[in-house]
Amino acid sequence: MNNILGNMPPVVKNLLLLNVIMFIVTQLGEMQGIPMTYILGGYVFNSPYFEPYQMVTHFFMHGGFFHILFNMFALVVFGSALEQVWGPKRFFIFYVATAIGAFFLHQIVGYIEVKSIENELIAAGYDLFTLQEKISQLRAGTISTFNIMPNTNGLVQDYISGISVPVVGASGAVYGVLVGFGYLFPNTKLMLLFPPIPIKAKWLVIIMVGIALYNSIQANPGDNVAHLAHLGGALVGFIIVLFWQKDKRKFY
Repeated sequence: MNNILGNMPPVVKNLLLLNVIMFIVTQLGEMQGIPMTYILGGYVFNSPYFEPYQMVTHFFMHGGFFHILFNMFALVVFGSALEQVWGPKRFFIFYVATAIGAFFLHQIVGYIEVKSIENELIAAGYDLFTLQEKISQLRAGTISTFNIMPNTNGLVQDYISGISVPVVGASGAVYGVLVGFGYLFPNTKLMLLFPPIPIKAKWLVIIMVGIALYNSIQANPGDNVAHLAHLGGALVGFIIVLFWQKDKRKFY
């Protein structure tokens, strides 16, 4: 274990350790009845549960074992190469900038959607403050249901999801790292896990970003993946690497 960590660049190693520690603490906290995800996840700006610190804490949280496994695998594989090229300071700036950029794109779109729902609720006769109180009681488990106006069930459910479901994970930053790797090492061949076939980095990036774009446009109600955050991280990562690598060479 020490040899594996010792061979990692310092920022990648510390990010890996911090994410793993946060994941363990989150699981232990949830087992003790502490809603860690609710506290540290990132809510839309017009949610009563939003706190400024969530802009940072949310990207050290993960929704499950496989979520953190794939994110950290990508961080180690692709992030290590970028840190070796850029150095620790620049890579750290890149990682944080892509994570926060991903958060902002996701939150701006979420803000607009929630604001639209709020306007419809007000037009239907709801008092938002009272409705938010009921939602908070529902989250706390002090009530199991509450009365709603006729023909507004879907609208209320959308509002509950919009303001009370947080975004978590480092996927936005990971997409930024993936784009950075694809830009610097476009022709490097990678072996996919599923299916186990070789693919050049540039094509992998295009496919991954394309899937995120498609899924964000589809906006499947049952899909709880923050695809816009993935796109935000990819976009910010592309802009930064384009600026940093101006007049500099790419690598194979």
